Formats: sequence, C-alpha cells, structure tokens
Amino acid sequence: MRFYLTTHKRHWVRLTDKPLFLKSEHFVKAVKLDPAQGPYAVDSGGFSELQRHGCWTRSARQYVDDLRRVWECVGPFDWAAPQDWMCEPIMIQGGTVGGQHFVGTHLNIDEHQRRTVANFLELRELAPDLPIVPVLQGWELPDYERCVALYERAGIDLTREPTVGLGSVCRRQATGEAVAIVTTLAGYGLKLHGFGFETIGLQRVGHLMASADSAAWSYHARKRPPMPGHTHKNCANCLPYALQWRLRVLANLPSWQQPLLAA
Repeated sequence: MRFYLTTHKRHWVRLTDKPLFLKSEHFVKAVKLDPAQGPYAVDSGGFSELQRHGCWTRSARQYVDDLRRVWECVGPFDWAAPQDWMCEPIMIQGGTVGGQHFVGTHLNIDEHQRRTVANFLELRELAPDLPIVPVLQGWELPDYERCVALYERAGIDLTREPTVGLGSVCRRQATGEAVAIVTTLAGYGLKLHGFGFETIGLQRVGHLMASADSAAWSYHARKRPPMPGHTHKNCANCLPYALQWRLRVLANLPSWQQPLLAA
C-alpha cells in the first residue's frame, strides 16, 4: 500500500522522495514547476470546486491541459483523479458544517454518479495516454454498487484498473458502514485508493486498499506547539512534521499490515 501525504505545498516535490498528493490547482497557479524527486499523485480539487460553486468551473479540456503541463514539467505522476462529484448530503443539499459553507449542487446521488462516470469517460477519450483513474461515488453501499454497474455498462472493467478511487467515505472512515463499503468493494477485486484516510480508517481497512492519502497531519500540527528548534507558530505547513506524522501513522498500524506498507 502506498500512503500519500496530502499537501498544498507544491515545492515539496523537490524536497522529499516520500509519496505526495497535491491538488492540480496548486500546480496551475505556479509560474515555475519543480521536478519531483519521488512519487506523487494529483487530486482534481473536486471537493473545493463543488463546495464553493456547486459545479465544476474548469472544463474537461482545461483540466487535461493542466495535467499535461504537470506531467511534462514536474514529471510522470502515479495517477490523477477525475472531475468527480462527491455525494455527501451536505455537498448536495448545501449548508454549513464545521465552519465550512457548502453552496449545494441541489442534484441527487444518481446524477452525481452519472456525471462522475461521464467525466471519466470524457477525460479518457481526451487523454488516453494519461493515468486518469475512475472514482466510485455514493453514500450507502447500494449506491457504490450501482456506480460499479454504471462503469460496467460504459465498458469499463474496474478490476483491470490499477487504481479505483473511493469517494465520500473519509469523514466516516471509522464507522461500520465505511468498513462494509471498503470490504465489499475490495471483495470485487478492486484496487482501491482511500481519499482522506488516516490512522483509524487505515487500522481497520488499510490492508484492503492499494493506496490512501491524508492531510490530517496539518490539522494535528495546528493543535500543537512547533517541533523543537522550529520558530514558526505551529508546524501546520512543515515538511519535517508531516514526515514524522506519516511515520507515526504507519508505525501504529497492526503489525500484520507492516510488511505490506514497507513494501
């Protein structure tokens, strides 16, 4: 399993060889891009897009152009997420939670899934040479199974895909419902990537996933004093802290998972 550190600090790609997960928009805004020293994957930024706008403001063609620039300047990425549509109730209905405001798409889960699959097909047609991965969206287990069927009807055999993203699970990764979703989909033979998974989720289902990413290190750092010798207020944007946090997460996993993670 590959565990990516999620960060908005795009220059970290030249500072570490540990796997990183970055939003495409952070690369888009850069005048100069640094070549990567290690593996990395690219997030489309869908959560922020739908939270703020209730729709995608970048076309599929624009997104592909952005990905090509990243590929050429930073180096080949492991994979990139599509412009998928999350299915959390707050994303659909709108409102405020945890101090974050969501405008709401005011659609339904079926339409979010249809648009997610349609976008993946469009991106693959526009850029068959780029490793853009399919993502499963839903809320309850039958939703995810329906999304699998949508891909199948479109001619996509998800068992043959090197990575299949699993969306709309991270905020409930410690629940039995999330465990059932991951267990069932992994049982289909899918090589899942868990978006936003950290210690609790990885301890329960990490052995069933091919990869995962997390930005939880930054939240943890904001609640704690800086590392010894560090002069900033906290280490919420600090690579040494992020790397130490990653090691702690992996070390706290059940011992029977360690060989997989080390590999």
